Amino acid sequence: MTTNNEKSLQHIETNILKAESTWFLYIVETRFGHWYTGITTNVEKRFATHQAGKGAKNLRGKGPLLLIHQQQVGNKSEASKLEYQFKKLSRAKKEAYVLAFNSGTIESA
Repeated sequence: MTTNNEKSLQHIETNILKAESTWFLYIVETRFGHWYTGITTNVEKRFATHQAGKGAKNLRGKGPLLLIHQQQVGNKSEASKLEYQFKKLSRAKKEAYVLAFNSGTIESA
């Protein structure tokens, strides 16, 4: 097998693994009390990227950051939809959602 074919197979395998990955919704709080919401397959790695000042421009220079919420969602499509819905909520409703989730009254999607 040639190198190009091997690279193509690796690319296909990587895409299949990404499609089958479990996605998470997460919320990071800045030192100013602002909330940033995102999705990822690896919350710890993504949070470390944010802490290092890389990744989302919205969070650069606003540390220290605090990971205040993470929730397993399912596939990327479900995670994106939940993120979109969550971002449309008021701050009070976001806080109520996180509180309810942490108290166990909301199940992960």
